[in-house]
This record gives sequence, C-alpha cells and structure tokens, in this order.
Amino acid sequence: MSWSRGSAVVAFGGGHGLHTSLTALRRITDRLTAVVTVADDGGSSGRLRREFGCLPPGDLRMALAALCGDDQVGRRWASVLQSRFSGAGPLSGHAIGNLLIAGLWQQLEDPVAGLDMVGELLRTRGRVLPMSSVPLQIEADVLGLDPLAPDELCTLAGQATVAKTRATVQSVRLVPEDPPAHPEAIAAVRQADAIVLGPGSWFTSVIPHLLVPELREAILSTPARRILVMNIAAADETDGFTASRHIELLAEHAPTLRLDFVLADVGFVGSDRHLTQFAASLGAELAVADIRCHDGSLRHDPKRLADAYQELLVS
Repeated sequence: MSWSRGSAVVAFGGGHGLHTSLTALRRITDRLTAVVTVADDGGSSGRLRREFGCLPPGDLRMALAALCGDDQVGRRWASVLQSRFSGAGPLSGHAIGNLLIAGLWQQLEDPVAGLDMVGELLRTRGRVLPMSSVPLQIEADVLGLDPLAPDELCTLAGQATVAKTRATVQSVRLVPEDPPAHPEAIAAVRQADAIVLGPGSWFTSVIPHLLVPELREAILSTPARRILVMNIAAADETDGFTASRHIELLAEHAPTLRLDFVLADVGFVGSDRHLTQFAASLGAELAVADIRCHDGSLRHDPKRLADAYQELLVS
C-alpha cells in the first residue's frame, strides 16, 4: 500500500478513545475525518440534548479539539472549547464548546455546517462528522444487575448508565433501531484509504458504529485498510473480559465484519493464547506493540500509537 500524508483516514469512536486516536493519526496524515457516536446522554451533552432535542455535542467537541491547528490560535481555541463553567448556576458543568456548538445548530439547518464552522475557528486538520443524523439511545442486556437474581437478564437504557454499570453487559442495541447514517460519513468511508475503529468504551463508543446499517455496510464494502485498535486493558463496562472476548463481542454484533489488522498493546495480550485465532476469524492479522503510556495509566501513548499506525499502513 502506498502511503503519504495525503492519504485519507476515517477514525470511528467517541470520547477520550477517539481523541487519543486522532492525536496519533494527525502525526501521519493531513486528511483525517472523525465519525463520532451520538448516543451520549450524560453530563453537559445530556442536558443540552434533553433541552433542545439536538445531537449530543460533547464527543464531537472533543474530536474537534483533537484536530485543532498546531498554531497558537488553534490551540487557544481548543483550550477554550474544552473548558467548563464552574459555580452553582445553571451553566455549571457545561463545556463552553458544547454551548457554542448547540448555539450554532440552532442557527443552521445542518449540524455538520455548525461543526465545520467550529473547525474553522480551531483551524482543524480534518473534519468531524456525526455517525447518524439523529440522536440515539443505547440499550443493553445485562446479567447480575440484581444480586438476588444474578442469572436474570435485565435491560439498561442510556449511554451514561450502561457505561457505568457493574453488571455484565451481554449485548447492546440502538434506539431507534436501524437509524440513518449521516450521508457525509458514508461518503468519507467510501473515499478513505484506511479506517480505524477504536479504541474506546467497547459497548458505547466502538460497537455502536456497527449497529447503523448504512455505516456497517460502508465499513464492510470499503477497499480501505481496516484497523481495529484494542483498549489498553479491560475496564468499566468490559471489566474482567479478556482481549479475545472483546473480539468475540464485535463478531456477535456484526457477524459479517472483516478487518485487516487488530492492534493490541503487549500488556493486554498477556497470556491470551486465543487472540490470534479470534482476530483471524475476522480476517485480520494480530499486531502487538508497546503502545501504552508509561506513567501507570490505562491510556495509549499518542507517539507510540502513531508509530504503530504508520507501520501497519505502509506494510
């Protein structure tokens, strides 16, 4: 594969995982598109979503901040967008960027036009698009919610609730079912040289992209190189799951999914002797690298992650 800074990459995800992936990818390409989940219903995003019926802006804001220009103006605007109101008033907890984006959406008919305007302020290197044209809700089937009935299957609703549950998530779905993908997200996938899925919260930031039929079909049919990035470790909604179980969950939610590479940190692979086989079941080669921050946190190091991306994309 011929690779250059002009090659196009589409990165899927949400929240901190997507922010990290974009921070790494911008080191190796100037043509980046972030396709972001729109099911967040907690915090500032949830409040704006409930009040105005808009897409939740928080994950979109974080992706824009990750793509900010390298100059002083771009970095300053990114810092402003990420900052939050303090105090006890009605604006307390709101990110300034969330309010700006929601305000622009009230003035413009197309949410993407508002995101592009914010991108101009930040002098972003790339674009940010919502994965769907409508705000979505996540529902999950879980075990162990009731300690008196640990084998009873229960339903949880809402991204914020699912992300924080201590019960064992079995599967997730989107409401409404089979939502429309945003047309520009589909177009970006079809024009991509590579697509990257993950890292991020498995049930609420990674799998949801595969539950939007048009988006799933575009991912399946694209000739682009397809890379799945595993998390540094199992945490929160997948606490206790092996790396292999993460792959199995993707296959259960999107049985026809095919990938080229599964990228995992050496520490997460550990003694999981089945991971190579599970990756191969999706048509993928397992790539193991040291991509974790060495400060003890469960975060990817953007520089190491960029090096790993570069190696996979030029091979």
